[in-house]
Amino acid sequence: MRTLAIGDIHGCSTALTHILRLVKPTPDDQVIFLGDYIDRGPATREVLDSLLELEQTCHPVFLRGNHEVMILEAREDTLKADLWRSYGGLEALASYGAEFCNDWAAAIPDSHWSFLQSTVRYFETTDVIFVHACLDPELDLKEQPDWLVFWEYFERMKPHKSGKRVICGHTPQHSGEIKDLGFAACLDTGAATGGWLTCLNVDSGHYWQANEKAEIRSGKLQGDLE
Repeated sequence: MRTLAIGDIHGCSTALTHILRLVKPTPDDQVIFLGDYIDRGPATREVLDSLLELEQTCHPVFLRGNHEVMILEAREDTLKADLWRSYGGLEALASYGAEFCNDWAAAIPDSHWSFLQSTVRYFETTDVIFVHACLDPELDLKEQPDWLVFWEYFERMKPHKSGKRVICGHTPQHSGEIKDLGFAACLDTGAATGGWLTCLNVDSGHYWQANEKAEIRSGKLQGDLE
C-alpha cells in the first residue's frame, strides 16, 4: 500500500491525467488530495469528473482548500460570488459554459456540489498530517481555526506538537520544486501558473510531476529513506 499526496490542481486536467497515468493508483493505495481542485485553470469541470471516477479505483481522501471554501460561500452570497469570480472562479464557470449566467450555480452538476461539500478539513495517519494550508503547532487538529487551515501561507509552518510530519499545499512554489523542511513539505508547485502538478509518495519520498504541456518528470526528496 502506498500513501500518495497530490497538490493543488486548480482546473489543470491535462496535468492531472498524466499524473494519474504515471502513478497508476490501485485499490491498495490511499491518495490524499490537498484541496484547490477548481478555479484558475481551464478545466475545473473535467477535473471534478476525473476525481469522482477515481473513487472506483483507489481510496481517495479529498481535503478542502480555500477555493472550495470560496465557491461554497459564493453559492449563498452574491458579494462573495463576485469575490470568488475574481480569484479564478470565472475560469471555473467557463468550463461549465456558465461564465455569463446569472443562475450559474444551476449549471454545476449536483454531483459536483456534493463532492465540494464532502471535502474534509484535514486527514492524518500514524505519522503524517495532511492539511491544505497551515497549522498552529500548539493546537490539536480539531481546534485549528479555518483561517489557518485554509488560508495561511507555508512560511508560518512550525513543527506540530504531535511530532507528525505535515504535508500541505496552498503556497505556490514558483521554482516548481517541493518545499521540504523535514517536519513539513509543501506540494503546491504552481500547476495553474505554468508550473507543475506534484504527487508525492509520502513513505518513500519519490515524486512525480506533470504540467499542462503534458511534460512529465520525477525525482526523490533528499533525506527520505527507501
